Amino acid sequence: FNIGDETLLALLLPLRERACLGLNPSSGDLEKSPLSDPGPWEALHRHKRSWVWNQFFVLEEYTGNEPLYVLHSDVDKGDGKVKYVLSGEGATSIFTIDENTGDIHATKRLDREAQAYYTLQAQAVDRLTNLPVEPKSEFVVKVQDINDNEPKFLDGPYLAGVPEMSPLGTMVVQVAATDADDPTYGNSARVVYSIIHGQPYFSVEPKTGVIRTALPNMDRETRDQYVLIIQAKDMVGQMGGLSGTTSVTVTLTDVNDNPPRFTHKNYQYTVPESLPVQSVVARIKAADADIGSNAEMDYRIMDGDGPGMFNITTDEDTQDGVIILLKPLDFETKSSFSLRIEATNRNIDSNFLSLGPFSDTTSVKVTVEDVNEAPVFSTPLSKMVISEDAKVGTSIGRVSAHDPDTTNSAIRYSIDRNTDLERFFNVDAHSGVISTAKPLDREANSVHNLTIFAIEHQDPAQIGKGITVITVLDINDNAPVFAIDYETLLCEHTMPGQVIQTISAVDKDEPLSGHRFYFALAAPVAGNLNFTLRDNKDNTASILTKRGGFRRREQPVYRLPVLIVDSGSPALSSTNTLSVRVCDCDSDGVALSCGAVAYTSTGLSTGALLAILGCIITLLGKSHVRKEPLILEEERDIRENIVRYDDEGGGEEDTEAFDMVTLRNLNVIRDPNVRRDVTPDTPTFFHYPSAARPSYKSLPDNVVFREFIWERLKDADVDPSAPPYDSLQTYAFEGSGSVAESLSSLESLSTDSDQNYDYLSNWGPRFKKLADLYGNSDGTSVFS
Repeated sequence: FNIGDETLLALLLPLRERACLGLNPSSGDLEKSPLSDPGPWEALHRHKRSWVWNQFFVLEEYTGNEPLYVLHSDVDKGDGKVKYVLSGEGATSIFTIDENTGDIHATKRLDREAQAYYTLQAQAVDRLTNLPVEPKSEFVVKVQDINDNEPKFLDGPYLAGVPEMSPLGTMVVQVAATDADDPTYGNSARVVYSIIHGQPYFSVEPKTGVIRTALPNMDRETRDQYVLIIQAKDMVGQMGGLSGTTSVTVTLTDVNDNPPRFTHKNYQYTVPESLPVQSVVARIKAADADIGSNAEMDYRIMDGDGPGMFNITTDEDTQDGVIILLKPLDFETKSSFSLRIEATNRNIDSNFLSLGPFSDTTSVKVTVEDVNEAPVFSTPLSKMVISEDAKVGTSIGRVSAHDPDTTNSAIRYSIDRNTDLERFFNVDAHSGVISTAKPLDREANSVHNLTIFAIEHQDPAQIGKGITVITVLDINDNAPVFAIDYETLLCEHTMPGQVIQTISAVDKDEPLSGHRFYFALAAPVAGNLNFTLRDNKDNTASILTKRGGFRRREQPVYRLPVLIVDSGSPALSSTNTLSVRVCDCDSDGVALSCGAVAYTSTGLSTGALLAILGCIITLLGKSHVRKEPLILEEERDIRENIVRYDDEGGGEEDTEAFDMVTLRNLNVIRDPNVRRDVTPDTPTFFHYPSAARPSYKSLPDNVVFREFIWERLKDADVDPSAPPYDSLQTYAFEGSGSVAESLSSLESLSTDSDQNYDYLSNWGPRFKKLADLYGNSDGTSVFS
């Protein structure tokens, strides 16, 4: 192929010199390009050509109408028999060829950043046969770069930090801009950096993009953030170059360059003396312009009044110094405290020691406010002892309390009755002496825990509490008894001297030296011929037989009284009966049957049978004259008669089966011959002598109730007309002492409504109105 038009040479940039194009100046032959494809006849001979090329350049973004290149074959005579064909990358879509002239055109702008080169193949073929007239030649079209891309910061915008107070030239961050243009050709991709905004605080290195501090000692507490604008410009920054920008936000990070400082040199706080221990007394804070760990600080009490009274700790959230109370306050003892407190940075930077000291001190005065306090016992827990045989009114001990306030008010004492429900003790309201109010029983309650109230006289709302533990000392007031209910079996064939039972004893008392019991047979049976007792000296005793040949038919049960004596002072004793049952036993000594043997009638004499028959006839005769009790026919089979009166009135009918008058006033003595649980007309066969009936008015108050019940019990026991089954008799005892006695209609002995009410005048001024309404109308009473 020959170049067709020399005017196009201006658009062509030779890839190499003549050697690169393969021109042979001596012969004028065109050497075959190493990139061209071999033709089908290449093995036969070489063809002469005018030019051979490998590659050529086309300018990026070229928009001219002239053809880029003109291809012409030596075979083409201009008669239209040769046709030019173009193939390869971008053929027909980007590059086109005029098949008649061989002119190559670009149909669109070329972008080097999209594709930097194209590989094409050109060939001349016969128009009629489409057979190649020359071998196919391959060439590369390279797109030559122009500066059509500005630099871009792909990682922007940037965030960076640098410690405050950093030296001049401290590196902050490095920025980087990229340019899509060809870095190997020209200066299109050679970028330089500059700072547009952010001076004079920071600078940027033009070639590397490293940003550094431009001023020393920048203070975060003055300004903590800066926004820089960095520009990157290609063409080495020359005029006409393209540029791009990015922002860099620089934050000054904190360093510990500020010591703590108290805002005041003196603080004053007031707290009540009743403030509980471990409570917060006050909160103080030393100001620190730093933040985070650089503002953390520790507090300590350097010196002050009342060592050990207070402590100070750091609130980790607020960095406050919290003053804590360690001991109770007492206004009367000390009314104010002075403390000197130091605050020190916890994390000190040695680079800034010249700015310090990194600590500060202040004075704190704590004033104690007086509070009206409850009385305080000199001994919060008092221990006392008392013997259980102490008489009522015996003094046990004394408690003492005082008013801690300066007024020193008088104190009254009382017992919390919730701790002494049975009221065994009293306390003197003024002296605090505790004494017995009832007889004590150690076996019922050996320790009494009393709560004593100390009440301030001027302010009864102020109540102090103390504990008094009273231990009841034991005395020997309980006799020993059998440890269990013994069931002793004796075989008929038991031999003399055989142990049939081992007994032991228990005692409710608890002597300090322990129990020691002594056993013996009671005097009436001490010399019996059947049994003997052996004291084992270990608080047990053995019962032995004296003889053999016991027979159930002769005596089925023996009752053996055993005397037990304790070792107390004075010693107490009791007699306990041991029942020994005679049994029929097998050869191994196992009881088969015990107790009495039933006798047949054949063993009785005729006289005995007649005596038994006479007794039966006598009993039948008496049953006819016995008066039936007041029991309904349908209730005769019932063996219990429970009579209950649950009303409070109703008239004379209430005395039909029970005389309620006795329940109202014990001083009213009725006829003892009248039954109180049957109708009044039931005769009685027992009569008290006139001297036997006690007068309730002459009895002590604490004996009245016991004598009253005992008297009614004797009435029921000796009355032959009482029913032969259980009878529940209820006595609603209400005590005596009423001056007016009873006003109940149950007291009335007459059902006549016309009564004389003159006795109302003798009852005093409280019954004046009743006396005026119902009394004698003649006006002779004391109220007329």
